[in-house]
Amino acid sequence: INGPTLTFQKYLILIVIFLCINLLLIMTFFKKECFYTTPRYILFAVTLLSDNLLLFMSDILLIFTNFNITMHVCLCIIIVVLLFLYVVVTPVTLTAMTLERYVAICMPLQHAELCNTCRTIHYILIIHILSFVPCVVILSSFFASAPLSFYSQYRVCFGETVIFHSWQNHLRSAVFQFYFLIMCIIIAFSYVKIMKVARAASGENKNSTWKGLRTVALHAVQLLLCLIQLWCPFIEAAVLQIDFMSYNNVRFFNYVAFYLAPRCLSPLIYGLRDEKFFLALKHQNPRVIHILLVRCKNI
Repeated sequence: INGPTLTFQKYLILIVIFLCINLLLIMTFFKKECFYTTPRYILFAVTLLSDNLLLFMSDILLIFTNFNITMHVCLCIIIVVLLFLYVVVTPVTLTAMTLERYVAICMPLQHAELCNTCRTIHYILIIHILSFVPCVVILSSFFASAPLSFYSQYRVCFGETVIFHSWQNHLRSAVFQFYFLIMCIIIAFSYVKIMKVARAASGENKNSTWKGLRTVALHAVQLLLCLIQLWCPFIEAAVLQIDFMSYNNVRFFNYVAFYLAPRCLSPLIYGLRDEKFFLALKHQNPRVIHILLVRCKNI
């Protein structure tokens, strides 16, 4: 087996492992009624489903790219739009989870009204609408640039398929960075407000508040990992101009380091930090997996 093929096989093994971990978390979510009736856990499940869908679709494209399998451009456009959508859905949902913690800690009397199950469904719809706005911008620039003959072609599908000019890359970057700037401001605002409440709290309230503060900090780290992903297309686009094989290798590395690992490890860590979720996860799995999870929790 040559080097690139062996490397690709290793990536596939990692992908399967990470997908299994995420599926395990999703199965645990649906096992307990308290999870799918609590807004915080519902939003957590949205991130899991979003990440799993993103991992699955990007995995398919990764395989197609590696073996130079072409598809009709129209199908490719649909897949790329879905990828762009769910790249944004996760960080927007993380921001919503941060706001939920802010309301729970800083506005406890309004929490039951603002964060009930029915409203959470509406929030999920709003999250997807907001996440689709960058897709509209990208699609608009694509339709304005693509010649009619392009729509009848068959090509190897990847994110840059809808990019014809450098200004489209800049536009995509500007939109994404604007979104992430807003999300960073919201998370920073929530962190400061919760910090003030934590300093003024006492007893059990203090412990609960500091735990909420650590949760917001974790969301900030997750958002930072999502922010790093913004640089990947620029690096890949630059390498693509030099050599396609190098582009494939860089793309594999970026995919594992900045897409795959964060979207699996972050939810896993988040799930293990939550006492209820951890107990449910422990109950659903064999003893060996339980020991592994305990060790991960103590890291």
